[in-house]
Amino acid sequence: MGTGTPAAGGFGALLHSLRQGAGLTQEELAQAAGISVRALSYMERGHSRGPQRRTVSALATTLRLSPQDARELERLASLGRPRRAPAKEVLPPVAVVDTVAGAPDLLPRAPRGFHGRAAELAAVSRAAAGEAPVCLVIGPAGVGKTALVLHWAHHSRARFPDGQLYADLRGFGDQGEPSLMEVLREFLPALGVAHGRIPQSANGAAALFRSLAADRRLLVVLDNARDSEQVRPLLPGGRRCVTVVTSRHRLPGLIVTDTARPVAVDVLGPREGTLLLAEVLGAERVRAEPAAARRLAELCGGLPLALRVAAARLAQRPAWPLGAMAAELSDETRRLSLLEVEDTGVRAALRVTLHQLPGPVSRLFAHLGRHPGTHVDRYAAAALADTDPVAAEACLERLAVAHLVTETAPGRWTMHDLVRLYARSLDAGPDALKRVLDHYIATGLAAVAAAEPGNEECFPLPRDYLTPAAVREFGDRSAAVAWYAAERDDLTLAVAAAHAAALHERTWRIVLTLWPLIVWRVRDGWAPLLETALEAARADADQHGESRVLNVLGWILIEEGRIPQALTHLEAARALASRADDAVAEANALLVVAMAQAALGRLDEAAQGCERAVRLARQAGDRTVEKLALQHLARHWADAGRWRRALDTATQALALHDRPGTTDIPHTLLLMVKGEALLGLGNEIEGIRQLDLAAREAESSGYDDGAVRALGALLRVSADAGFQARYDAALARLSPRV
Repeated sequence: MGTGTPAAGGFGALLHSLRQGAGLTQEELAQAAGISVRALSYMERGHSRGPQRRTVSALATTLRLSPQDARELERLASLGRPRRAPAKEVLPPVAVVDTVAGAPDLLPRAPRGFHGRAAELAAVSRAAAGEAPVCLVIGPAGVGKTALVLHWAHHSRARFPDGQLYADLRGFGDQGEPSLMEVLREFLPALGVAHGRIPQSANGAAALFRSLAADRRLLVVLDNARDSEQVRPLLPGGRRCVTVVTSRHRLPGLIVTDTARPVAVDVLGPREGTLLLAEVLGAERVRAEPAAARRLAELCGGLPLALRVAAARLAQRPAWPLGAMAAELSDETRRLSLLEVEDTGVRAALRVTLHQLPGPVSRLFAHLGRHPGTHVDRYAAAALADTDPVAAEACLERLAVAHLVTETAPGRWTMHDLVRLYARSLDAGPDALKRVLDHYIATGLAAVAAAEPGNEECFPLPRDYLTPAAVREFGDRSAAVAWYAAERDDLTLAVAAAHAAALHERTWRIVLTLWPLIVWRVRDGWAPLLETALEAARADADQHGESRVLNVLGWILIEEGRIPQALTHLEAARALASRADDAVAEANALLVVAMAQAALGRLDEAAQGCERAVRLARQAGDRTVEKLALQHLARHWADAGRWRRALDTATQALALHDRPGTTDIPHTLLLMVKGEALLGLGNEIEGIRQLDLAAREAESSGYDDGAVRALGALLRVSADAGFQARYDAALARLSPRV
């Protein structure tokens, strides 16, 4: 591309001749030398009187000039540069700036291999609109903030005819941050201030910078800012100037004092990640192994820095399959090491970020690596680091500001997979896992007490139990239900971690704290988790725990239709309880055995087992288990069509409910039996009312399985559209886990 006629003589003509002799277009020379095409065009046409020495040096290096040609190019450039004023000459204020035709361009070259990010680019454009805007581009280390901003800046040149300034503030590097004067000694000469005319004080230089920028349309890019204080003196202030700041920190102070508009940059999606790999490795190599390329993008967590390092390794070994690299990265113990080349990599970037943080924050970060799940709240974080929840929350907020954790919901934080691996590599002491498992045991027991008040204690605490500094309190049943819903996956992962670490006494206890959730969502495939708990209870030689787990496992197997297997476990549970002379445990086992017998059509045997369970509960003085046994007995009478017995038994059990205004699952199920019995006895109006009451109790408490059963019974006697809508909604809530 040629833009205009070269100057007849001097620097521009020589540069034009040397470029053509090298066979380069203006775009090729400008990109390689790190300057803009417009600035190069101005030089060749003689519109730029005297380019700076570093610009001439970059051009000479790119053109591979001989020492003689390089000296001549520099000599001609120097002829157009402004001369220093004579000593003692007093210049008027306007003479501080030498008028130059070429606009300054300090931007580094545009990033290569940039793909996607359409939403983020649009967000930067929006944030950069208006009067004197400050756009704050934030995100974790290695996510591509600088590449995004430089890509946007190079494609937005037309918006800034008076120039583009750039400074790397090195807030997260090992080289040390530049002083304010160092940055201004780059900016002011670019705006035409002779070096000898730059004020000696930082305040004076900053004031001069603001005055020069006041009436210009400038872009100022301040890259890698550590904090707001580092940025403020470099804000140009001109209403037509745009400032773009990048940082690993959120810089809330800049938002407050300078109305900075944040633009968050997150990791790449799978498609964009594979496109980045293709840019480095070539499209053919990626197309040859599309599944492996996608897997690589996933293992790198969509982090551009990690993807580029992985691509660099593959580029060095052209014959190496992408699948082989993916297989190596699948090993979590080696992943971070494989994502480093020379002094560049994920580990190095995270180490620098962490080094900027106070000691207690860094310490908590190291302990988060021992968390077995994917999310933490302030209580779990406090248990890990052996501190209190208030201090833990303050540290989590600092880590979120540094983009080392992300708050996915109020009070719940998570880590990027590679960040978690880095945290796991740090020293956190030997007891962090025990402490967080004991936190889950304590919180689970509190949730059981709130969800099903009055039920027996699940178990005694482990002998070496580590008491948390604080345990979450649940004000009511709904709060416990919400906690179970939020923590279910992490509790399952905690069980797996405890089992892998042979902490058997904690493994089965955490599973048993889940029993209210198991009851509410009985169809969710709990058998494998309960089998792990059974193995742990036996390894722990705890017969009480073994009996409890066998009982719950037997019940789940009944629900899954695996009756013979269920009976084997249930008879073992009953035998353990009988040998231990534990009447309550034996009563519970009898009730679940009765369920299996009923499923096999042996209704009389089932009723007899429930009646024996009622007697055992009364002997033990346990009204809660007595009510539960009566509820099962009423259910068996209803299934046998013996409606009067079912109604009388349900009414008797409901009289044992001694907490007015509260509800639990047995109470809901008793209302259901009562409603069915009334329908069977011909009292349709009262039967429908009782079933509707049971359904509403189940809906309000999150017991969706119960709601489906009660509403299903209602729909068998009523075509009410409201019942159908509620049934469909409850069934839909169950569906994601079915």
